[in-house]
Amino acid sequence: MRTAFVLREKMAGLFAPISTPFTGGEEADYGALRFNLERYAASGILGYLALGSNGENRSLTEEEKLRVLETIVRHKGRGQVVIAGAAYDAQRDTERFLARAADLGADFGLVLSPGYFRKQMTEDVLCRYFSTLADTSPLPLLIYNAPGFCGVTITPALLARLAGHPNIVGMKDSAATGIEDFLPFESETFHVLAGSANFLFPAMMGGSVGGTVSLANTFPDLVMELFRYGQARDEVRGRPLQERVTRINDAISGAYGVAGVKAAMNLAGLRGGIPRRPLLPLTPPQVEEMKKRLAAEGLLG
Repeated sequence: MRTAFVLREKMAGLFAPISTPFTGGEEADYGALRFNLERYAASGILGYLALGSNGENRSLTEEEKLRVLETIVRHKGRGQVVIAGAAYDAQRDTERFLARAADLGADFGLVLSPGYFRKQMTEDVLCRYFSTLADTSPLPLLIYNAPGFCGVTITPALLARLAGHPNIVGMKDSAATGIEDFLPFESETFHVLAGSANFLFPAMMGGSVGGTVSLANTFPDLVMELFRYGQARDEVRGRPLQERVTRINDAISGAYGVAGVKAAMNLAGLRGGIPRRPLLPLTPPQVEEMKKRLAAEGLLG
């Protein structure tokens, strides 16, 4: 039986929406993924979102998705938590994936709204989708609010209908604005995670227990420092660090998206590799500009 204490223990922390490294030939590089996991394990982050947007979910085959997830589960650090990202347009595919993810040892499922038929994704359709998934899912579920990726926005009114479901235990909000509208739903049995480093600290000051932020792929120690200030409600040190984190994040994912995250990882000594087409890797001048900005922030030797 999942208690409120166990749920908080598994969700109150910082998660890296972990990147899927690719070789120069765009093949999934599982050795590089294991290399990164070894280094993240020592950082203090609570765990990983596997197969999220930074993991290039929609660019992977189903076989690759399962192998990436299996690699993360098998090579995570002691006590770390794994959230498996599901981004499908057909509910049957989501159901099958969640069952496989549970078999592989994931702790939670994170479900993105279907986006292809976005005009038909009314509140009633989405309510049925998430609630009936939760009825049968072997994993407790989080709702992923990411309108920038799927074109569908989770509203507070919809969340009010879903937050009480016993198998829907939280959400990740990656919308550019509006997490303050979801924080009133934070409770012992439902947790709201910030989906960007740009608002991690204010979200925690408003009641969030943590976040899933792309900057943790590159500089987990830096974001963990900000997380700890949020835990301590330390505005004196937290607010200026939030401003610095926002500058750094804007120079990486804000400017270049997934390709920027991977380039920054390479600069930081991790193994980001390149993105898979149609995404383009950064050009040498772009990498040099990023290197200068990160060095100016004291992040590169």
